[in-house]
Amino acid sequence: MTGGLAGDAVDRVAVDWVAVDWGTSHLRVWLCDAAGAVLDRRDSDQGMGRLSRDGFEPALRTLLPERSAPLPVIVCGMAGSRQGWAEAPYAAAPCTPPGIDRAVAVPTQDKALQVRILPGVKQDSPADVMRGEETQVAGFLAQSPQFDGVICLPGTHTKWVHVSAGEIVSFRTFLTGEMFALLAGQSVLRHSVAEEGWDDPAFAEAMAHVLSRPAALAADLFSLRAEALLHGLDPVTARARLSGLLIGAELAAARPYWLGPQVAVIGAAGMAGAYTTALEAQGVPVVQADVQEMTLAGLRAAWAGLKEMAT
Repeated sequence: MTGGLAGDAVDRVAVDWVAVDWGTSHLRVWLCDAAGAVLDRRDSDQGMGRLSRDGFEPALRTLLPERSAPLPVIVCGMAGSRQGWAEAPYAAAPCTPPGIDRAVAVPTQDKALQVRILPGVKQDSPADVMRGEETQVAGFLAQSPQFDGVICLPGTHTKWVHVSAGEIVSFRTFLTGEMFALLAGQSVLRHSVAEEGWDDPAFAEAMAHVLSRPAALAADLFSLRAEALLHGLDPVTARARLSGLLIGAELAAARPYWLGPQVAVIGAAGMAGAYTTALEAQGVPVVQADVQEMTLAGLRAAWAGLKEMAT
């Protein structure tokens, strides 16, 4: 667990509500005042994937200050999945990013906790779902309400989201990040790909190569192993080329999303930077935003909605 202020210091300040981003592997908590300013941030590894349903409240409680007064808690992410704390049914696209009015209230043992989980978004055809990213979209739109275009959210499962008039119109998910992890860590390529390091020219070359001929992706992937065996391909270069090949293939498939409209990339610095570089190489102007800032902005928007509901 990490945090800013010591626990007893937070106990002495006015925590008015709690913003929570609950992913599969991590739990992030922001203690906030009434205006939405962050008083403290606390993280843990108690993600949804490690918890049974009765383990969510204790995992959250360990990160909160002691108090008897009611404490609103607004949660986004995998805590609302079928395997999570309480299922928050998907909103159906096209729709505005679901706000506090569609949140699910969760019964708690600690009666001071007033927990609400925001729902994800589903798309019937082609079948697709998101949980957590819709809150990042809400946060981005709260800061850029006139945005009309496409939001790319790189991650383990990268999302391309078409946004118009404040609504999520459609979206597609790509398994690119998970494929990278599996190929680099569990396939034959694990013998040739470094665990860290980067090579910008190798990434750009591989991305451009597969973008022009994506049908050869499987063969190009094996070439990384062959070049390592025959020509001593540097493992760091191999890592960057692997990323470039996979992102290039994704861009080829996602071309209808990014060819023409405004594009915003919301993600962690390294991964968002890779996607921004790839898109700019195709002449696409990109606005980049930090994923945790946008998540918190989306949760703040939900908090503002909760205050409106109370008046």
